[in-house]
Amino acid sequence: MAETATPATGTAAETETAGNGLPRGFRSAEQGWPELHRVPHPPHRLPVLGDILGASRRTPVQDSLRFARQLGPIFRRKVFGREFVFVCGAALAADMADEARFAKHVGLGIANLRPVVGDALFTAYNHEPNWQLAHDVLAPGFSREAMAAYHPMMLDVAGRLTDHWDGALAAGRSVDVPGDMTRLTLETIARTGFGHDFGSFERNRPHPFVSAMVGTLSHAQRLNTVPAPLIPLLLRRAGRRNTADIAYLNRTVDDLVRARRAAGEEGDGGADLLDRMLRTAHPETGERLSAQNVRRQVITFLVAGHETTSGALSFALHYLSRHPEVAARARAEVDRVWGDTAVPGYEQVARLRYVRRVLDEALRLWPTAPAFAREARQDTVLGGEHPMRRGAWALVLTAMLHRDPEVWGEDAERFDPDRFDAQAVRARAAHTFKPFGTGARACIGRQFALHEATLVLGLLLRRYELRPDPGYRLRVAERLTLIPEGLRLHLERRTAGPAEVGPAAREEAPSEPRCPVRGAGE
Repeated sequence: MAETATPATGTAAETETAGNGLPRGFRSAEQGWPELHRVPHPPHRLPVLGDILGASRRTPVQDSLRFARQLGPIFRRKVFGREFVFVCGAALAADMADEARFAKHVGLGIANLRPVVGDALFTAYNHEPNWQLAHDVLAPGFSREAMAAYHPMMLDVAGRLTDHWDGALAAGRSVDVPGDMTRLTLETIARTGFGHDFGSFERNRPHPFVSAMVGTLSHAQRLNTVPAPLIPLLLRRAGRRNTADIAYLNRTVDDLVRARRAAGEEGDGGADLLDRMLRTAHPETGERLSAQNVRRQVITFLVAGHETTSGALSFALHYLSRHPEVAARARAEVDRVWGDTAVPGYEQVARLRYVRRVLDEALRLWPTAPAFAREARQDTVLGGEHPMRRGAWALVLTAMLHRDPEVWGEDAERFDPDRFDAQAVRARAAHTFKPFGTGARACIGRQFALHEATLVLGLLLRRYELRPDPGYRLRVAERLTLIPEGLRLHLERRTAGPAEVGPAAREEAPSEPRCPVRGAGE
């Protein structure tokens, strides 16, 4: 969809919505499911308002998990006249993973982000050509060679985290896990992908980019919980704040791109993602990303590249603190695999198989991207039982798919990393673990995120004992992604163990290919 103005003006947002305030092309479920009456819905449905009894505007995902437990592998919810179908049973989710019959659907929550990033990788409609162009240009940026080049920078940022945590430990303070993981992952994607330093660990408050990003995500979620005709009335002030947040994101990225262009071209292959965006042509068509497309992809990577990973790390650290026997086993693996080396090499991270299981199990229980939408490519029948017209769609509720007792057992709510040992993984059916989506439109940066998260968990386990606050009970905040709310941990420095990464050791890191880092500050 062409846009005649930048999102900062507000005009772009108008081009993305129909007259009823909903994203263009939005179809309520009754338009695509001929036998919708056979799909169960919560009891006590109210006229006009729908299934809102007992529901919270702040926790729609967790409400849906509760309804899924009551209603089964497929159910529907109606909110202010909009009907949604949810799929959470493993067999139905596997059916929807069939790329010949189903494709990505840009669901309502994601469509609400299009005023921010337009047709970027995450938000593009299937018919929009910029997705394939950007994907083909950027895919080499996540190759094994590229990942090895990012590894030293990941180490450096992780060292800034441990310096920060050492300071908190010396002062006798607990650490703000979600806040610090957000600082870590923002700096990691900013430096490895775009040669930029936000200075997150030198700040007492989140960087304004983070505040603007959280604002846009929260606003997109709020749009889902307000009747469309009332959005201009009820969210007028919030809409103005959102416009200001979008403008700030745009200015930040425009400044970043302008600085890179001013620095001139270096080399011939493109050392980081921004170089690839600016200088790489499509290998077959020779087409390059437009300036607007570059901006949208940079914002997408900065937002999506750190928001979900910070949540995954935070949940994993929560479970490690609550399961000391798991933490001890993971720590022993780190000591065995990394030995006395001061700085773990790229290959040594992949050898932390049990640490990776801890991460996977945390992503199973709380996939930070908690759902993804799929639409029918043509008229079809889901699971041999539910007819769907072409274009009909459903939300695959990943957080409940990952709790299906037919796949994960009656103890599916229990944290157990051994669910991901090699034998257990081979024994499970395909399409039962989907923290990064599915198909051609699955997350392009998933290997980046997994390497970063495994590395960081290894470094933290090597350095600290993690002690929970006895009074804390897990609360999950929702802002399109999921993250633990109010999670703080107490630290104890390990009294014995192999060499650890400190400032001097980081300076002597193995000389591997590095991306150029340009610029610092805001």
